[in-house]
Amino acid sequence: MPELKIQHILTLAELFTKGARYNFVPITTSSLGKSINKSQQAASKHLMELESNGYIERLRSGQKVSVRITTKGHSEMIKISSVLKSSLDSIPAHLEFKGTISSGMGEGAYYMSMKGYTKQFKTKLGYVPFPGTLNVKLKDKESIEAKRSLDAYPAILVDGFSDGKRTYGWVKCYPAKINNVNAALILLERTHHDDSIIELISEENIKKATKLSTGSKVTIRVPISTKAMQN
Repeated sequence: MPELKIQHILTLAELFTKGARYNFVPITTSSLGKSINKSQQAASKHLMELESNGYIERLRSGQKVSVRITTKGHSEMIKISSVLKSSLDSIPAHLEFKGTISSGMGEGAYYMSMKGYTKQFKTKLGYVPFPGTLNVKLKDKESIEAKRSLDAYPAILVDGFSDGKRTYGWVKCYPAKINNVNAALILLERTHHDDSIIELISEENIKKATKLSTGSKVTIRVPISTKAMQN
């Protein structure tokens, strides 16, 4: 039995939306072509191939053509839908970052202790972070790309503020796990780091809680909600 090609699946999907599962619905190849972003000729070819393989039926009345999806066509689309659902449901619901702990310049301790931030951390994260950030040097391109993709997901936003002398940028916080210790991966509006460095904060001293030190290899996971993935 010939397998459905991608273009056939798209055409069948469009026919489903037009109500062609149980009823013959009038269709023109020009309108179908526009709906699937193909030419009129391509749409016509799709219909002929689907009909010859038993996925659709066509009725002709003069210049008018009506189409109905067969039981075979419906069954094949159900199978495809099941495979897609199973594949999507199996996606790990987290972003993963691999790297090594690196030493910082001590800036994290200064900024994380500022009242303009600590008050918001307490309200939005539920705790005041240990003064300082844990810096992790990402070891591969996959982890760097994962960091770049973070903006596509919802974050807990700690707003920037002014102390009357200067302004301080926002901080985006993403709940994270590092060696089963709860933390937050943070993105800063203003930073000296490039995309190969990520910073984490926690209520605890992460190094002590995880018994890790500079140079230790770590894996950080940032949970991604299903809703966030679908939006």
